[in-house]
Amino acid sequence: MSISTVGVDISKATFDAARFGAEGKCKHKKFANAAEGFAAFLAWLIAFGGDKPLVCMEATGAYGIPLAEFLAAQGWPVSVVNPAKIHAFAGSELSRAKTDKADAKLIARFAREKQPALWTPPPLDIRELQVLLRRVEDLLEMRQMEQNRLDTADAAVAASIQAVLALLGQELEATRERIRRHIGDNPDLRRRRDLLESIPGVGEASAAHLLVALSEHYGFASAKQATAHAGLAPRLKESGQWKGKTRLPKTGDPLLRKALYMPAPPWSPGGTTPPSAPSASASRPTARAAKPSPAPPCASSSTSPSPSSNPASPSTRI
Repeated sequence: MSISTVGVDISKATFDAARFGAEGKCKHKKFANAAEGFAAFLAWLIAFGGDKPLVCMEATGAYGIPLAEFLAAQGWPVSVVNPAKIHAFAGSELSRAKTDKADAKLIARFAREKQPALWTPPPLDIRELQVLLRRVEDLLEMRQMEQNRLDTADAAVAASIQAVLALLGQELEATRERIRRHIGDNPDLRRRRDLLESIPGVGEASAAHLLVALSEHYGFASAKQATAHAGLAPRLKESGQWKGKTRLPKTGDPLLRKALYMPAPPWSPGGTTPPSAPSASASRPTARAAKPSPAPPCASSSTSPSPSSNPASPSTRI
C-alpha cells in the first residue's frame, strides 16, 4: 500500500518540496528557508488533508536542522538521512537530471520506497554542546591559517597577524571554558564525562565529542551501531579468493574521528601496550631454554658480547 511522502531539497535561502500522494501524483512548491517559509510549508501540507505524510530531507547541517526541528515540534514525522544514501538511490534509478525540483522528487521517492527511520531532535544540552565544539574547531582552523601566514609574512603585516592570533587564542580559551561550565553544570553530562575520562587515553576534548556522538537520542542498541555511526566500522573487500585492503568507510562524523585519533595510536597494534594490560611475554608460557652453543676455540675472555646479548642493542630495543 502506497503512502504519502514529502521530499525536501534544502539550500541556504530556499527549499523545494515535492509531495507524492497515495495515488502516485506529485505536487511541487518552493518556499523560503525562514520562519515565514516554514509556516507556509506547513499550511501547504495541511491543505492536502488526510494523514500526516513522512517528510524526508538530507542531512545538510545548519541549513536543514531548523526546518526539521520546526516540523518535529508540530508533531510531523521527519526523517533526516545521510546524503550518501540519496546519492546511491539516484544511481540505482539511473537518474540524470540534477535540479532542485528533481532532487526533491528523488528524496520523496526514496522515502516512499525505503521508509527511513524517524529523526529525533537532540536535547537542548547536547545541541548547545555540539555548537560549542564546532566553534572550537572553527577557531582552531582560523588560528592555523593565520599561523601559516605568519610563517611567510612580511614585517609590515606581521604585527597585525600576531594581534589576530592573540585574539583567536583568547576566544579559543573562552569557548573551551564555556564547554567546561556547560558540562559541569549538567549532572548527567558531568557523570558521563567522568566515566569517559576514566578510560586510558580519553581526555577533556575527546570526552566532550563522545558525549555528543553517544547521546541517548540516537537510540543505539549496541556498540556496533555506535561504531558504524561514527564511521569506524571496517569495510571488508573480498570476492572469491581475492582479498583487498580493509579500510574505514569514513561515513560518520569527521570531528569525532579526529578527536579519537590522538587517544588511539598508543593502544593500537603498532603502538605500545596499555599499562593495565599484561605484556605479551608474561601471557605466554615460558619456552624451554635452548642449550648454549659452545664458544669457539679462539674466543677469549675479553671478547665483546654479541649484539643479541647486549641489552642496548638496536635489535633488542622496543
